[in-house]
Amino acid sequence: MDIKTIATNRKARHEYNIAETVEAGIVLTGSEIKSIRAGNVSMGDAYVRPDKGGMWLFNAHIARYDAASYQGHDPLRPRKLLLHKKQIRELMAQIKEKGFTLIPLRLYIKDSYAKLEIALGKGKKLYDKRESIAQRENKRRLERVIKTRHIKSK
Repeated sequence: MDIKTIATNRKARHEYNIAETVEAGIVLTGSEIKSIRAGNVSMGDAYVRPDKGGMWLFNAHIARYDAASYQGHDPLRPRKLLLHKKQIRELMAQIKEKGFTLIPLRLYIKDSYAKLEIALGKGKKLYDKRESIAQRENKRRLERVIKTRHIKSK
């Protein structure tokens, strides 16, 4: 399987505790998939929400494809996600019952199809964010110390 990551939502893991991830297909137009293959995607403000009996991706910016006709697609239009009905029911139940949120993590191309990795997550509190930053900095310091000791011992 050939997987090429196009865009990632880097703030998602900082803002949310991720519980579970799901792979979903996306309904796209021809100019949108060409723009995605060119890497013209931004997922900074994107979110997933159930609507009209399915899951929809909102606020994902897929830039207009220059070589397309003058009637190109709307860059911020809602896009339907392709999931099984059972998956949709399970996700909707967890959103309602446990207070989870659906967050798009990354957009990638797998076997010539555009896929979106979405995650169930709970928002982190400010002190959780500070704690994760402190842990990351401590890990970096420890790696630096180990690296400098390893170089000196040679």
